Amino acid sequence: MTLIIPENERSDEPLDTEQLIYHPDMKRANEWILTEYQAPTRDVCIFVPCSRKKPYHESPSHRIFDRVIFSALKSEDVHVVVFGTCGVTPRELDTEYPFMDYKFMLGRCDVPKIKRDFIKMETERLVRYLEKTRDNYKYRIAYCIGDFRTAMENAVEIVDVYVDIVPKKESIAENIRIDKKFIYGSLNQEDYLQDLADAVNTAAGNPKRTISTNDEPTVNDSDWYLL
Repeated sequence: MTLIIPENERSDEPLDTEQLIYHPDMKRANEWILTEYQAPTRDVCIFVPCSRKKPYHESPSHRIFDRVIFSALKSEDVHVVVFGTCGVTPRELDTEYPFMDYKFMLGRCDVPKIKRDFIKMETERLVRYLEKTRDNYKYRIAYCIGDFRTAMENAVEIVDVYVDIVPKKESIAENIRIDKKFIYGSLNQEDYLQDLADAVNTAAGNPKRTISTNDEPTVNDSDWYLL
């Protein structure tokens, strides 16, 4: 398998500090995705946030997302793309360096400049990815809150590619808790997941259905300081 960054070309800079978004290997890996990577042609692209646990597809949060997504859509019809602290990462690459190796979580960073720079950088990457894959997907959904959502909303304003961004603003407003570290709560909340399910079923051409999360695995609050 060809590595995005061969081992002998990797930087010695740490991947666990607030400087992660400027890390040369993170920037190089994202540039490879935006220039060299060939996205598959699928009916639906679903953007989901990165997770604390790696690889993303094995994290509790992504297992929950997948249960919602693949209860309505066939795997061969969907392309899952992870975005956020990692930049823009097709999930089939989530075992690759540096996406498998970084430790820093943007949601725990309180440095205003880092937050501003992230939103600017991530907006630009999303614009480029949406432009690059304009003809690859028939429908796009983004499931996101916080700074990740801001970047996606900014990108959609710049490029004329429609993305159905959920949860709905009304759902977010109902869940804001100003006394919490992360005021929007976690994306595994039932009303947020219902909004995702509604968007997925719309993309699939299915009637909307009420979901139940009673049997979902528990996701720790720490797993959601992602945004």
